[in-house]
Amino acid sequence: MSAPPRRQLAAELLDGARSRQARYLHDLEELVSIDSGSYTPHGVNRIADWVQNRLTAIGFAVERVSFPPGRQGFQAGDALVARKKGALAQSDGGRRILLAGHMDTVFEEGTAAARPYSLTGSIASGPGVSDDKGGLLAGLTALELLHDHGVDTYDELVLIATPDEEIGSPASRKLIEETACGMHYGLGLECARENGDLVIARKGVADFRLTVTGRAAHAGIEPERGANAALTAAHLVVRLQALNGHWDDVTVNVGVVRAGTRANIVCPEAELRIEVRAATTADVRRVTQAIQEIADDPAVPGTTVEVEQLDLCPPMEDTPASRRMLDNARRAASSVGVSLGAAATGGVGDANLIAGMGVPILDGLGPIGGADHSPQEWLDVSSVPHRIALLADLVAALGDARNTA
Repeated sequence: MSAPPRRQLAAELLDGARSRQARYLHDLEELVSIDSGSYTPHGVNRIADWVQNRLTAIGFAVERVSFPPGRQGFQAGDALVARKKGALAQSDGGRRILLAGHMDTVFEEGTAAARPYSLTGSIASGPGVSDDKGGLLAGLTALELLHDHGVDTYDELVLIATPDEEIGSPASRKLIEETACGMHYGLGLECARENGDLVIARKGVADFRLTVTGRAAHAGIEPERGANAALTAAHLVVRLQALNGHWDDVTVNVGVVRAGTRANIVCPEAELRIEVRAATTADVRRVTQAIQEIADDPAVPGTTVEVEQLDLCPPMEDTPASRRMLDNARRAASSVGVSLGAAATGGVGDANLIAGMGVPILDGLGPIGGADHSPQEWLDVSSVPHRIALLADLVAALGDARNTA
């Protein structure tokens, strides 16, 4: 079965998405009614069962990945990596496309019963309705549309569904990065911004711990023999916070300060926890160097400061390659009667990890939603057919290099 011409395909995809609206709403209610918080692995695995069955039905080979217990006994749910080969080899212009969504939410077990799915007019509500059950379901539906319309002009489609995105993907990060290797494009299934924008850039996040070592002494009898780590820490806080404003799109936050044990002892040790957010890898490096230079110049003689970088989630940068993807997305949007903007955000997600592997990526390709992580979370279901058709048409365009030249 061969796919229809591109202009005709877009119209048929939109018709197909509209015809699936009732099923989409039924499925959305089913998914939202399952508690699948990051710390509720059995709930995440129920979502994984559901997603796996849908993907298998349209010809995807699905690998289910379980993870060993992590720190402090944390057990993540399973991840899915689903693959489907197309008919257009890479040597002939076929492209490999990775779609990424997550199955976990931020909500505790019991939330689905306490605050069940509801639909009022065109607004659906419930835990995870936007982040990311609405987006993940839109991705599945778009793949089903492509299957039904015989679109196979790509080298490979891959969908990864992860269990722990809401807590920084500690279990699935390596799997995400390995899966991203060799991909030509990435498409993030988080929902669109409240105004309908896609996400073309996400800041990266670097976490640091600064440990200040001083020298204890009796605070009343011989304080001069001590070296006050708390005082050095106080100077560090002021100097580190002053880094804000030095670079565009960079924030530095000293979020935790700990020092001392007793008031009658000159403080021998202190600790600071710092979060840095930056739009580019180059800026992350600049801030890291600035933090080290400040640490190398402690305010109190006799104290020293050790800097540890605890974690780094790379930026999803606004690049020429992602701008070319955006051009294709806008053409797809126009084909289904939607205008499309693009936004940068300070929030991070699995798209950052994919971008960190050198894969150009757009995020926010799900339906329009908002108030994520709150009891007011919502999804505009009137946006669902157009967003599904847009996503499916974009996959069809990106899959064949001849469409994007």
